[in-house]
Amino acid sequence: MERLKIITSHLKKQDRKEGIVSVSPVSASVGQHWNNIEYVLNNKLLLSPQQCNAYQEDGFVVIKGLVKDDKIDEFCSEFKDICSGKVKVPGLTVMKDVSIARSEFVEGERAITKIQDFQFDPVLFDFCTLPEIVKYVECFTGPNIMAMHTMLINKPPDSGTKSSRHPMHQDLHYFPFRPAERIVCAWCAMEKVDRSNGCLVVVPGSHKGKLKQHGYPQWEGGVNKMYHGVLDYTPDQERVHLEMEKGDVVFFHPLLLHGSGTNRTQGFRKAISCHYAASECEYIDVGGTTQQTIAEEVYEIAKRKLGDEVELKFDDVWRIKGRLVNGQEINL
Repeated sequence: MERLKIITSHLKKQDRKEGIVSVSPVSASVGQHWNNIEYVLNNKLLLSPQQCNAYQEDGFVVIKGLVKDDKIDEFCSEFKDICSGKVKVPGLTVMKDVSIARSEFVEGERAITKIQDFQFDPVLFDFCTLPEIVKYVECFTGPNIMAMHTMLINKPPDSGTKSSRHPMHQDLHYFPFRPAERIVCAWCAMEKVDRSNGCLVVVPGSHKGKLKQHGYPQWEGGVNKMYHGVLDYTPDQERVHLEMEKGDVVFFHPLLLHGSGTNRTQGFRKAISCHYAASECEYIDVGGTTQQTIAEEVYEIAKRKLGDEVELKFDDVWRIKGRLVNGQEINL
C-alpha cells in the first residue's frame, strides 16, 4: 500500500504537467533551446579556470574533502541498519554480487554490495541535498535540480572470479531524459579508494562522443545484474584511475566512459552517489534504440517490486524515482 501511494503521487504529478512534458522522437538531444550549450553552465566562481577546463575537456572534476567525516559516518551507520533490517525503505533496490548470491552463509552488511533508489530514506537522501554538493551541481544543471538516481556501493572483496569489477560503461545508457549536458553525477568516496580496492577508472574526453551500444560482457566469473558495459570497449584507450580520500567527490558527465576494477583487499569499498538533472530536461522515447534492452530490464524489475497490476512506462519509473532538490519542478 505504501508503494502504491508513492506511485500514485508521482503519476498525479505527471498528469498535472501533461501540457509541459513532451516525448521526443528517438534522439540524443531534445529542444532547440538546448543547442550550443557549454558543459559548465553556471560557475558562480566556485570552479577555478583549471577546474572548468578539466570538466570541459575531460568530462570530470574532483573536489577534495567536500563531504565531512561525520556525515559519511551517518551514511555508513544507516547503511548497516538497512542491511540488518532495522531500517525499512520503500522502493529500495538491494543488490548482491553474483558470487555472494551463490553463498548460503553470507548475511547482513557483507551480503549486500549495492543499494539503489534510497531517495525515500531521509538519512541517505541527505547526501543528495548537502549544500556543499548542490552548489557544485548547479554549475552543471542550473538552479532547478532533480535527484534522479541514488546508489550506495559496497564493493566486496573479490572472490577470485573478478565479479567485483564493473565494466566500462556510460551512465546515460540507463537514462531516458536529455540533454546529457544537463545531467551530472556526484560520486563520493566513503573511505580511501585506490587501485587495490577498485577505484573508479575513467577515459578522459569520452564524454564528447556518442552513446555507445551496451550489453552484458562475456566474463567467465559471471556478471552482476544491471552491470551493462560498452560492447566495443578496448583497454588500449587512455585511462585515469581516480584514487580518492574519504569525503572527496568527483562530478562527472553521463557520457563519460568509466568503470572500476576488482577489490583485491579484504575489506568492502564504500561510495555513495547521486545523479542529478536539470528539471527542464525532457523524457525521450528509447524504443528502437540501443537503450530499449535496458528499458525492458528495468520494467521487469519494477513489475516484480510493484506488482503486475501497476502499469508503467520506462519514464514512469524515473518519475517515481525523481525528487526535487533545488528550485522548481518543471518537466522531470
